[in-house]
Amino acid sequence: MLSGDLRARGVDLITTQEPGGTPLGRRLREAFLETEETVAPIAELLLFAADRAQHVEFLIKPALAEGRIVISDRYADATFAYQGAGRGFPEAMVNEIIELATGGLKPDLTLFFDITIENAIKRMAGRHEIGEGRNRMDVETADFYSRVRDAYLRLANAEPDRFEVIDANGSIEETHAKVAEVISEFLN
Repeated sequence: MLSGDLRARGVDLITTQEPGGTPLGRRLREAFLETEETVAPIAELLLFAADRAQHVEFLIKPALAEGRIVISDRYADATFAYQGAGRGFPEAMVNEIIELATGGLKPDLTLFFDITIENAIKRMAGRHEIGEGRNRMDVETADFYSRVRDAYLRLANAEPDRFEVIDANGSIEETHAKVAEVISEFLN
């Protein structure tokens, strides 16, 4: 919805996701998220870092060099939250790996869609019920998701100039209206 709005306003942008923003990333995403195999937590951390390094070097940096806006569904903060807080890796180690993978490249703006753990679990179950695929990150415990959410909120508090916390407990339309307002202010 956001990219459609911005394109209608004539904004030159690309959309992407992590993992999976590049051909290599799509293969890593499939191998990692859709596997039945147990994945070692350190392998998970390093796979996401490898995907991010490829993504930054071959998609994000070239787009920024062309003057385009990049909208990415997840980026380095996800590693801090999911692998750092969720999996329990030390912050210093996670931050070092993020720095290595990104070369220090940070977003100008990060939107964190905040939702209660209960609502998030209900939505994931609902997506599965209507036939959308479930991946291995969709079947974690409520405690895991709580640690992830808390990590995002800590990041938002630590970097208020970069983060906007969006209450995503309402409908898609309500959430999008909040996003549109934040983005409009940001671009102005």
